[in-house]
Amino acid sequence: MDRFWHSVAFRLALICGALVIASIVIFSTVFYFATIGVMARNTDSKILSISKRLSEDAAASGLNALAHRIENTLSDGVDSDTEILLLTNSAGQKLAGNITGWSERAAPEQIVIDRSIRRANGWSPSRVLLNRLQDGSLLIVGRDMQDLNEIRILIVRAVLLGAVLAFLLAIVGTLLFRNQIEKRISSMRHATRDIEAGNLNTRISVSGTPDEFDRLSADINRMLDRIQQLMEGVRHVSNTIAHNLRTPLGLIRGHLEESMRGTPDLNKLEEAGVFAIDEIDNLILVLEKLLQIAEAESSTRRQPFELVSIRAVVTNLLELYDAAAEDQGISIEIDIEGEPAIAGDKDLLAGILANLIDNALKYAGSPSTIKISAREYTNFVSLSVEDNGPGIPLEERGKVIQRFYKLNRDTHGSGLGLSIVSAFTQLHDGTMDIEDAEPGLRIRITLPKIQSKNLPSSQPYQTVMHG
Repeated sequence: MDRFWHSVAFRLALICGALVIASIVIFSTVFYFATIGVMARNTDSKILSISKRLSEDAAASGLNALAHRIENTLSDGVDSDTEILLLTNSAGQKLAGNITGWSERAAPEQIVIDRSIRRANGWSPSRVLLNRLQDGSLLIVGRDMQDLNEIRILIVRAVLLGAVLAFLLAIVGTLLFRNQIEKRISSMRHATRDIEAGNLNTRISVSGTPDEFDRLSADINRMLDRIQQLMEGVRHVSNTIAHNLRTPLGLIRGHLEESMRGTPDLNKLEEAGVFAIDEIDNLILVLEKLLQIAEAESSTRRQPFELVSIRAVVTNLLELYDAAAEDQGISIEIDIEGEPAIAGDKDLLAGILANLIDNALKYAGSPSTIKISAREYTNFVSLSVEDNGPGIPLEERGKVIQRFYKLNRDTHGSGLGLSIVSAFTQLHDGTMDIEDAEPGLRIRITLPKIQSKNLPSSQPYQTVMHG
């Protein structure tokens, strides 16, 4: 019983059953008083009406005329089996009526009372009204309540039987309701235990009925899908980070160890120190980029979005990259229609374009042309950076946004540029598409003008300009 009582499903079902029983009790009570009570009031009203009419006849015509009328009333065949009438003179002698007499001297008058009356067929429960006339005679008007009592007993029995059946049905319904809820919750518990044991492929079964449990199960399953995806991403990133950190750390150790062999040489120690510092700076830069990606994917930032002019962002970046592009024999063209602007983070948007321009400078080759375009539409702004270089093979386009993935391992860089672009784009509720520029490559960023994420964060971003 303790296990049942500590079950939320059982308590809810018990409350529902109690409410059903309470409703039936209230309904039965209302039904009882609405039937028996109305019938009793009608009887009393009829007794009062007859008594008043007969009293008026006595005052107008006398006792003999009243006695004659009482006898006619009792013999007319209308309600003869339930009518109770008695007329006695001031000495108590019976003048007319269908009961032998009235011996109770202290009975209240002018109000309807319950009494057991002896009639020809025996004692019967009755409602009677005693009316003392002006000459001291007594007029008794009443009604046999045997039929009404039988109806009352029948209604009470029916109500009690209905209450018992309702109680049994409530208990059965409570158990069924509890079992049904427990069955649905049990499937969730089994799934969570499997997940706790390490089986992230487990999902909660959905019955197919669009009820609250199915909607909750679907929400939990989507959450589990996301958790599994994130766990696999963390596992992949952890393995990749370990691999990418092991190589530079090994090189640093090798250079330091080589510089310390034999007779100490100040030049070798200085070269090894410079090499170690450069490699450590590269590692710090990689870790900063990974931190930025993690922060972007978790939708955290320091400042809320503000209106950002795309033309201003592109113009500032062009001043930064113009000299480097000219040295490589690469020209940068700008094609911006109107004054496109979106609600976003200016530094993050600059980071998106900076990484795309940097990748184009790195992989397009010389001579080539980089084109930066911006178009404003009704609900979104489209940005694109394209070049006429070798591009990316179709089968590789889905891989280049993965962390540390590089088409050419000999190329300088960490392989995080497009990962940063993808993370920053998702933070702005945008999409990134990799397209064929024929020839070359086009990266198209589509950003809505108003983003749904607009919560301040506790950590700022440091914009990465090179990927």
